[in-house]
Amino acid sequence: MSATIVGWGMAVPDQIWTNAHLESMVDTTDAWILSRTGIRQRRIAADGDTTFSLGHAAANRALARARLSAADVDMVIVATLTPETPMPATANLIQDAIGARSAGAFDLNAACAGFTYGLEIGRALIDAGTAQTVLLIGSETMSRVVDWTDRSTCVLFGDGAGAVVLQGSASGGIRGNSLGSDGSGAPLLHIPAGGSKQPASMDTVRDRLHLLSMNGRAVYKFAVKATVRAAAVAMARAGWQPTDLDLFIPHQANLRIIDAVANELRLPEERVIVNADVYGNTSSASIPIALCEALDQGRVSPGDRLVLVGFGAGLSWAAVAVEWTAPVDSTPSEVGAAVDRQSAPARRAP
Repeated sequence: MSATIVGWGMAVPDQIWTNAHLESMVDTTDAWILSRTGIRQRRIAADGDTTFSLGHAAANRALARARLSAADVDMVIVATLTPETPMPATANLIQDAIGARSAGAFDLNAACAGFTYGLEIGRALIDAGTAQTVLLIGSETMSRVVDWTDRSTCVLFGDGAGAVVLQGSASGGIRGNSLGSDGSGAPLLHIPAGGSKQPASMDTVRDRLHLLSMNGRAVYKFAVKATVRAAAVAMARAGWQPTDLDLFIPHQANLRIIDAVANELRLPEERVIVNADVYGNTSSASIPIALCEALDQGRVSPGDRLVLVGFGAGLSWAAVAVEWTAPVDSTPSEVGAAVDRQSAPARRAP
């Protein structure tokens, strides 16, 4: 018995901020952002958008696609570093909102690797017989923790949510995994205050210590190495080679990172999903959003072999190898304003 994805859905805010918009906020240019990240625009939460509301919408869409009701759900997992509140967990709120009365619920914080960590936890729960149906959501409002005066980081992030429903399968599904952490790199990407070490105070707010801080150069080097290593281990445990892959779905942090990883793994462009240019880095939501778009675009079929891999703060990383089993139709997964695909730019790094 393994675990397979039987439903999926996504939700993004209607509000779009282009690079031109950021030019009016910080000392940056569209050309500077494109050359270093490949990002052209990102979705930004409006006043009514929260991690809960986006995750709730994505969850409902995923359940509808799976043709299941909330009563069928045994566990709700929300991967997020931007929870609705420190307590209770955002998963508790979504569990109540969808009406999953018999389900357990908890949040998972592995930052941008959270969704792939969640896939392996969901698989383990199903394999152990603890749960038959797991609802896994990656939801973030990164715009609420970004320092909009820091041009090196604020251009990278966006908001959104993606969700999948996992159930047991006699064949296919999650075939291999790789999970890891190097806590010595924690200071390279963190939010310094707001926890027990530095509780909120006038000083921490004044010093902007509740906002994200990143050493971009060091994180880039880590990301490429960790992503290649995690993907290779997950494929090996599944008994695959890179040439066996039909689709590679990496965390959408930066198109330069994605291209570097694809080159290391010798993956052709058509087998790599890229949508960072229109959504930016949505942290734990980026992989499920990319998966939903790949499915909506007809890029996944039953029997296909996929690798999903995330990396981020912690420093943490996680990859899963998935043999796709679910039927795929053309019903869109997105809740929220759709990107105009006719006017959207090509999805490759400059």
